[in-house]
Amino acid sequence: MRKWTVPSVLLLLCLLSLISDQGQKLHAKAEDDSDSLLDPPKVEEKLGAVPNGLSTDSDVVKRESESISRKTLRNTAEKFEFQAEVSRLMDIIINSLYSNKDIFLRELISNASDALDKIRFLSLTDKEVLGEGDNAKLDIQIKLDKEKKILSIRDRGIGMTKGGFDQEFGYYSQVRNFSICGENADNKHNEDKQYVWESKADGAFAISEDTWNEPLGRGTEIRLHLREEAGEYLEESKLKDLVKKYSEFINFPIYLWASKEVDVEVPADEDESSDEAAESSSSDDGESEKSEDEDAEDKPKTKTIKETTYEWELLNDVKAIWLRNPKEVTEEEYTKFYHSLAKDFGDEKPLAWSHFTAEGDVEFKAVLFVPPKAPHDLYESYYNANKANLRLYVRRVFISDEFDELLPKYLNFLMGLVDSDTLPLNVSREMLQQHSSLKTIKKKLIRKALDMIRKIADEDPDEANDKDKKDVENSSDDEKKGQYAKFWNEFGKSIKLGIIEDSVNRNRLAKLLRFETTKSDGKLTSLDQYISRMKSGQKDIFYITGPNKEQLEKSPFLERLKKKGYEVIYFTDPVDEYLMQYLMDYGDQKFQNVSKEGLKMGKDSKAKELKESFKDLTKWWKSALASENVDDVKISNRLADTPCVVVTSKFGWSANMERIMQAQTLSDANKQAYMRGKRVLEINPRHPIIKELLERVVKDPEDDGVKQTAHLMYQTALMESGFILSDPKDFASRIYSSVKSSLSISPDATIEEEEDVDEAEAEAETEAKEATPNSEAEPTRDDEDAEPSVVKDEL
Repeated sequence: MRKWTVPSVLLLLCLLSLISDQGQKLHAKAEDDSDSLLDPPKVEEKLGAVPNGLSTDSDVVKRESESISRKTLRNTAEKFEFQAEVSRLMDIIINSLYSNKDIFLRELISNASDALDKIRFLSLTDKEVLGEGDNAKLDIQIKLDKEKKILSIRDRGIGMTKGGFDQEFGYYSQVRNFSICGENADNKHNEDKQYVWESKADGAFAISEDTWNEPLGRGTEIRLHLREEAGEYLEESKLKDLVKKYSEFINFPIYLWASKEVDVEVPADEDESSDEAAESSSSDDGESEKSEDEDAEDKPKTKTIKETTYEWELLNDVKAIWLRNPKEVTEEEYTKFYHSLAKDFGDEKPLAWSHFTAEGDVEFKAVLFVPPKAPHDLYESYYNANKANLRLYVRRVFISDEFDELLPKYLNFLMGLVDSDTLPLNVSREMLQQHSSLKTIKKKLIRKALDMIRKIADEDPDEANDKDKKDVENSSDDEKKGQYAKFWNEFGKSIKLGIIEDSVNRNRLAKLLRFETTKSDGKLTSLDQYISRMKSGQKDIFYITGPNKEQLEKSPFLERLKKKGYEVIYFTDPVDEYLMQYLMDYGDQKFQNVSKEGLKMGKDSKAKELKESFKDLTKWWKSALASENVDDVKISNRLADTPCVVVTSKFGWSANMERIMQAQTLSDANKQAYMRGKRVLEINPRHPIIKELLERVVKDPEDDGVKQTAHLMYQTALMESGFILSDPKDFASRIYSSVKSSLSISPDATIEEEEDVDEAEAEAETEAKEATPNSEAEPTRDDEDAEPSVVKDEL
C-alpha cells in the first residue's frame, strides 16, 4: 500500500488557490436532494482524450454519462470528516505557508514520481506487480480540457487501497489533495478495486467505488477544476514552462497531450475544381491541353488545409547527469548540459566544471560551471540583486534559484545545481531557506568552487613559475593555455570582493589574485610568484594604487624602488583600495603601500647625517606650510629624480582613495575629513632645487620669494602625488607669478585697462556708421580699375 507523509499537506495552498467555485454550487444542490448531514459533491464526468483512462471516444463519454445518477452516487458514497486539527492546519497552510501558486504542479508531479518509484522498487523483487502492456509503462501524463476547465494528471504508480483512503485521508487531511472544491480522483491499487475520492475543502470528503470511469489498471488520476482567475494554467505553454522549470529532471518521462497544426490534403470543392479546370484550358492548347484533362480525370481534386491534431509530447528530455559517475560523463555531455542549464545557445565551452557528491550529515550531489563570459550586468547593483545562478533540487524536483544561502554573492557568477535527498521537499522556499542544512551545503560548495577555480590556474602553462614552466608546457593541453588570464579578466573583481566579504576563505582567495607589476612585462602575476622573486632581505610586499597603469609607471613613488631592483604591484581597480584594507598580509609578508609613510628599503648609513644637515630647511618648511595642514616635512628615502612628494599616514586614505571617495554621489565631506591621512612632505636631499632652498633659507628665512617657491613646490607635489588641490586658483596664481619672474616682468606690472564704453552708445555709433556712406570705404571693381590712373594724374 502506498504510504503518505504529513509534509504532503503543504500542497493544499496551491491547489486551493486554483480550484473553482463549482464544488460549492454542487454542495448547495446536494442539500436540496438529500437529508444527509454530509453531502459530497458529484464525481465529475470522465475527462476525455487520454488513452487508458483519458480517452476521447464518444462511446466512453456516453457510457459515463448514463452509468450512474447523482442521487445514486450520494446515497452509496461513504462520507467522512477531517479532524478539527487538520482544518486549522489547512487554514495556516493556505494563508501563511506558500507564496507561489505555480508549485502546485511541481508537488503533484513529485508525488506521482514517488508513486512510480515505489512500484518500480517492488518490481525488483516481484516483476508481476508492473503488469503488462500500458500498465508496465512508468510515466506521468498531463491533460487539459479548456472547455470544462479541468487539468488532469495521471501516473501508473503504486496507487492506494480503500483502507489507505480511510486511514491516510481521514488522519492526515487530503494528503495528496487529489480533489478539492468539486475535484475528484480515481485510484487503483493492484490489490483493490478502483475508487473515486472527492471533496470541496469544506471539512468533508467522500469515497465511492468507481464503476463508471474507464479502468485505470493501476495508479492515480487527479482532476483539478480551476477557477476563472486560474485560466493561465489551462494553457499548454504555461504547463510546459512549469515542467521545464520545476520537474525537468524527474526520473520518469512527463508527457503533455499537446496540440499541433499539420498540413492535410482534403478533397477540393466542385466550384474550386471547375475554376482550376477553366484556368488550365485557357492557358494551354493542343495536345498538352488534352493530356492534362485526361490526368485531371484520373486524379481527384484536392487542397491543403491546416488541421489541429493532438499527440503526447515529452517535456523532460534532458538527463540528470549529476546522478551519474563523473568518470562516465564526457566533455561534450557536460558542455551540452551547461548550455541547457544556462540557456546559452553559443558554441563556447565553460571554462571549468566540478561534479561531485558530498556525504555526511547532509548528502547532496552538485555540478558547478565557470561560464566563459561574465554577464554585462554582473556587478551592477551587486549588493541589491538577489538573483543567483545556482538551482536547488530536492530529489530531482526543482525548488528555487533564489537561495542566497547556497553561495555567497561574490560567487554568484557560477552556474550549476545542487540536488539533495536529505532536505525536506514539501515546504515553501521561504522556510527552506532557513534550514540548518543549507549552511553545511554552502560551506562545501564554496570549498569545491575555489578548488575548481584554482585548478584552472594549475593547468594553465602561463601560470607556472619559470623553473616549472618547461615541464608544464610539455604536459599540458594547448587549450589550457591562457585560460586563467581569461577567467581573471572576466571574474577577477569577484575574487577581490570575496577577500573583502569572506574572512574564512580569505587566504584561499588571495592565492587566486592576479595583477601586473613593475617586472611582469604586461603579464599577470600571483602573490606566490611575486614572493619567489623578492630581493634578499625584503620583508614587505610593495604595491601602489592609482587610476591606471600608465600613470603609475611614471609615479615618483617608484623612482628609487625601481633603481634598487624592487618589484612593485600595480593596483588600478577602484575596488583594490577596499581590498587592501582587508588583505593586510600574505603568509609571513606584510603589504606596504609605497605612497604612504613607513617605507623601508634596507639601511641607509647616511640617513641620520642627511636629517641633521637639512634640519633647518625641514623645520622652516613645516612652519611655512602651517596653513596647508602639513603634519611634517621629512627627508625621503623613495625619491631619485623628483625634488619632493606628499605621502599620507600609514592607516589613512591614500591620494587615490581620497579621489575615489570624493567622486561618490552621496559622499559626506565632513565625515571624510576623519579618514583623510595626515600629509607629510618628503624632500629629496640630493636634488639641486632642495639644496638651493636650504642655502636661501639659511641666508634669509624671511625671504618672500623663497616662501612663494616653497608653497608652489608643495602644491605641485600634491598634484604629482595624486591629490586634488583644495584651492586651484591659488596654485594658478603662484604659477603665473613664477612665470613673471622667469620673464623678468616686474611683480608690480599691471594689466592694461580696457576702455569702458557704454553698450548703448557703442550700438548707436555702429548703426550710424552703417547708415552713412563712407568715402573711405573699399572701392568697387570699377573704382579699382580707375585708381591707377587717378594716382598717376595726382603724381
